[in-house]
Amino acid sequence: MKKQLLLIAFPLLGIASGAHAQSSVTLYGSLDAGVGYVSNLHGGRAFIAEQGTYQADRWGLTGVEDLGGGLKTVFKLEAGFSTTSGAMSSTGTLFNRQAYVGLSDSRFGTVTLGRQTDFHFEMLGPLSTAQTLGDFSAFHPGNVDGLGNTVPVELSNTVKFRSRNFAGVTFGAMYGFTNTTSSTAGRSFSLGATYANGPATLAAAYSEYHDRTLNLAGGLGLTSFEGVNLAGGAPFVANSVTNAGIGGSYQLRRILVHALITQVRIERQGQRENYRTADGGINFQLTPAYQIDTGAWTTSLAGKRWTQVTVANVYALSRQTQLYVDLMLEQASSGAVANTLGIGASSSNRQTVVLAGVHHLF
Repeated sequence: MKKQLLLIAFPLLGIASGAHAQSSVTLYGSLDAGVGYVSNLHGGRAFIAEQGTYQADRWGLTGVEDLGGGLKTVFKLEAGFSTTSGAMSSTGTLFNRQAYVGLSDSRFGTVTLGRQTDFHFEMLGPLSTAQTLGDFSAFHPGNVDGLGNTVPVELSNTVKFRSRNFAGVTFGAMYGFTNTTSSTAGRSFSLGATYANGPATLAAAYSEYHDRTLNLAGGLGLTSFEGVNLAGGAPFVANSVTNAGIGGSYQLRRILVHALITQVRIERQGQRENYRTADGGINFQLTPAYQIDTGAWTTSLAGKRWTQVTVANVYALSRQTQLYVDLMLEQASSGAVANTLGIGASSSNRQTVVLAGVHHLF
């Protein structure tokens, strides 16, 4: 009897072992800390401690279970934090960056549900000056077009589809339900597509959001907008936001050229303004370890304009560890104040920022 039980048990153990071998859970993260100089921060020069410049500080878990026949279960839990203070990026929300679970089919694509990012961040963001240079503070004023993973990018209660690669083309769609646990209280949807062929990459995205909160006071230094008093950093809630963008890049040996344009239409109680940005730059891989990049963008909103030029120096000690020194020059016009993202507002229309630090991936 015991021998018969063993003969049954061993094959079952083999099946369980095989299933376990086809599943995986990965712990990963990014830590980034440094120091900086600001020529004008609320009226005076300042030396600051800075975090998340080259890449956002985060840690997460991602996993895959192979169900057979090309079908897999996928999940991701990702939390943002500050290396300089240890604090969570969002009070009360542990996995503030992403939290989703879904199914992936090798023939069609992947469907996921949970807290996710739209296709402006996922497909257009990698073509921006900020992401190609590795400098969070080089994103556009207030991150209104959502290319950087910070407010208002993360969307809760969403269902998202991303296709597999069809001859270089990948496309996707996302729908956000009318729950109130993200920056968009009303319904939202996002569409995106990319094409990659050899050295060339193209991407486009279109999204609509209802009852969306935008950081126009802290992000752009505005004191009022569309009849709303923003004094004291008050949030601005738009009835409707429409976001569209297109971009591309081309790799020519050691040189990467990239460019994109975005337009965000902001509507509230019959008033409408357009946030428009043109962005471009060049990356030079001088040696396998050393890269110097330069990029610029210009943004207009409600008759005001912000323009920034960034030069980034990155030296890789290894594939996981980089040292960086970045210089940003921003100038505003038509009564606007310079306000480098993640740094704070100047008391004038000009601001110079120098950031230096160390970044490590695990």
